[in-house]
Amino acid sequence: MIPQTIYGGGEHQAFRDTVRRFVDHEIAPHHAQWEKDGVVSRDLWNKAGAAGLLCPAIPEEYGGGGGDFTLSAIVTEELSRGVFNGPGFRVHSDIAAFYILHYGTEAQRRQWLPLMATGEVIVALAMTEPGAGSDLQSIRTTAIRDGDDFVVNGSKTFITNGQLADLVILACKTDPRGGSKGISLLLVEASRPGFSRGRNLEKLGMKAQDTSELFFADVRVPASNLLGEEGRGFRCLMNELPQERLLVAITAVAGAEAALEWTLDYTRQRKAFGQPLAEFQHNRFKLAEMKTEIQIGRVFLDRCMELHLDGKLDVEAAAMCKYWLTELECRVVDQCVQMHGGYGYMLEYPITRAYADARVRRIYGGSNEIMRELIARSL
Repeated sequence: MIPQTIYGGGEHQAFRDTVRRFVDHEIAPHHAQWEKDGVVSRDLWNKAGAAGLLCPAIPEEYGGGGGDFTLSAIVTEELSRGVFNGPGFRVHSDIAAFYILHYGTEAQRRQWLPLMATGEVIVALAMTEPGAGSDLQSIRTTAIRDGDDFVVNGSKTFITNGQLADLVILACKTDPRGGSKGISLLLVEASRPGFSRGRNLEKLGMKAQDTSELFFADVRVPASNLLGEEGRGFRCLMNELPQERLLVAITAVAGAEAALEWTLDYTRQRKAFGQPLAEFQHNRFKLAEMKTEIQIGRVFLDRCMELHLDGKLDVEAAAMCKYWLTELECRVVDQCVQMHGGYGYMLEYPITRAYADARVRRIYGGSNEIMRELIARSL
């Protein structure tokens, strides 16, 4: 049950109904094909924009929905409950858009956010490199000032929306010897000479999401495309990571809740030795354990949501939330696969896709080992 203190009111429920109808009509019938293609339809983004699903928490003056972060949470939950992880709406609407909102100039906000809200422009956030993941200070992509331009060289990998992106928010070194103080953020249009996309990466799960390599070879980017202050990119990244980690946690809890629902339905119908699987004491106890842990997780998540809505979610709490809830989801889906027996290994069952998709959440947004380190530093 979702507490009314966070998701209360008719406006939130009406928005959830809109999202659910959109998922049922525009995503569910096509997602299996998108998983084969490795990318969702570009047309989906335009439809999502028209339905108000993109940038719902961005102010109306910049073309967004003008709501609070709970609208972003609702979109994330509804996609996760159906194991529809192909559309990269979360990175586009709830991470990249906020970088532009918080650190962009007024001209940058008015240029890009309205187009992001309609789906005309798709945005990727490029931080990870082949040799630098959770340790962002180790990135090697450079952007060296040359007159009125920056000249960008380097590569990125594991980039969500990489094949479809029209605009990339790039983390790069404007001072290669400056450590974290040498990192800046640049807005790089995909149309610029020297920018290229590598292969669409084959993954264990989340197969419909285009996750790509990106390459930058002497890409000239005007200095006016600098996002925020030069040399302050690392601070911007750290400021935005709590919201990103909260989004991962929202996905994890919604996924765990859905997995339990599917497993309850399955074990009530499937029989062994003359009785439903749900009637065996071992299974009933396992189901009871999962229900309890998921409810504990939901309460913790809702508390972190309250903190975030009040502007009080800190690095430590976000790390706890992301780490514990993604571990919870993986435990739950693993147990649910076991209860499905052989059918839990068949891709036509949502629990199987959930099992494959859940594993990466312990890695992206900062690995759970890094989350533990962040928590430990506060002790």
